[in-house]
Amino acid sequence: MAKAADISTKRLISLAPENWVKWVTQIPDIVCGEIINSEFQWISRESDVLVRATSPQYGEFIVLNELQLRYKAEMPKRMRAYAALAEEKYNLPTYPVLVNILKESDVEIPTSYESQFAGLQARQDYRVINLWEVDVEIAFTQPVPSLLPFVPILKGGAEESTVQRALQILRADEQLSQLEIVMAFFATFVLDSALVQQIMRWDMAVLRESPWYQQILKEGEQRGRQEGRQEGRREGRQEGRQEGRQEGQREGMLLGIELALEIKFGAEGLQLMPEISQISDLDRLKAIQQGIKSVNTLDELRQFIN
Repeated sequence: MAKAADISTKRLISLAPENWVKWVTQIPDIVCGEIINSEFQWISRESDVLVRATSPQYGEFIVLNELQLRYKAEMPKRMRAYAALAEEKYNLPTYPVLVNILKESDVEIPTSYESQFAGLQARQDYRVINLWEVDVEIAFTQPVPSLLPFVPILKGGAEESTVQRALQILRADEQLSQLEIVMAFFATFVLDSALVQQIMRWDMAVLRESPWYQQILKEGEQRGRQEGRQEGRREGRQEGRQEGRQEGQREGMLLGIELALEIKFGAEGLQLMPEISQISDLDRLKAIQQGIKSVNTLDELRQFIN
């Protein structure tokens, strides 16, 4: 049975840092040095990892790894800032890499930041890796152990047999075994939750302790609040500002609840939405949204709702 673990980006990359930097930079003769503390005083984030590296051609430099659950429009500007901060702090050239985990839309993701102001230009290139475009065999053949927990969402990885293959590798290595919870989380995006539970053979309550899962729930709540504010403004102009704002908040909360149900319980969880959609009391909806985080089964949630 897998144990709950706080699997950070740094932990993932540290499993085989040299294989990782060779893969993300495509520099074959790169030699990995230390993974260094990437905390900058005035930027708070947990998704980046800096690796000191050298190669005969480029000398010593920093590989800046930024992993994002979903791509955000502000990332080009952030990549420019991160690269500049790292270069200034360590006085070394920086190779920035943006790794996007889940596909959000079909919009092409830029590979550089560019700006112009008063005749001045600024530009920062960076490498973009979208995991949904990465062939799943890379995780097995190169090998890149850090990719194993992402197998279900890699290109060609959404198959039960492929997930089982990755699971066998994870369980055969004590160091890799903690990644099982991360792979289970991403497997729920492409396989039925019941099937994932069957493959993993452990209580899915463990999965919900994953920081990835908590981040998804947080994004769902934020998205719901944003949708609610937008809907509230629209309704406010048409039927009265106060009534519209409340209805918009309600619609936004329902969106957040729907996302949380789908992630936690799969398609079966969505069967509760018709009943929940009939609820108009905002405090009750908020309680349900919080309750989804704490219950372990749908029966518990039904009792909570009723």
